[in-house]
Amino acid sequence: MVERVAACPEHLHAQFPKGPAHMVIHQLEAEADEIRTFVQRKAHRQWTWMAMDAVTRQIIALHVGDRSRDSANELWAKIPGVYREQATFHTAQNDPYKRVIAADRHKAITKKARKTNHIERFNNTLRQRVSRRARETLSFSKKLLNHIRAIKYSICHSNLTKVAA
Repeated sequence: MVERVAACPEHLHAQFPKGPAHMVIHQLEAEADEIRTFVQRKAHRQWTWMAMDAVTRQIIALHVGDRSRDSANELWAKIPGVYREQATFHTAQNDPYKRVIAADRHKAITKKARKTNHIERFNNTLRQRVSRRARETLSFSKKLLNHIRAIKYSICHSNLTKVAA
């Protein structure tokens, strides 16, 4: 497992826009969300922060940490520059996103707006595929590093199976 995760690149095998012409034709949109998990015991909460390209459905950035502005900043720093500079981000109405993403490119929406459906669905898929992410489970990570490795490996595999539009 360690060797396989070590082979996963930091860009998570995501395919980014090919150039300016692609971005003119297709406006860049992304979804961001976080989901709570735990390591070792329920008192050790960890939040998995992810950003997803709305068109290709590929995860473009991942961060595991607490639910603070610092973790939102860490996720933002891991998002590729082309998205940070040009994409519109759809998120839940959580304070950390409002403080990190520029107001003109941030759309904080309600669940009824249905602009974060894809990343919410991916969270459910991740829960099914990575047993340590399931709620009320006997399978859990004892170490934070192993927790991150399992999530990263699953995301890399998922990104490799999706073809960029």
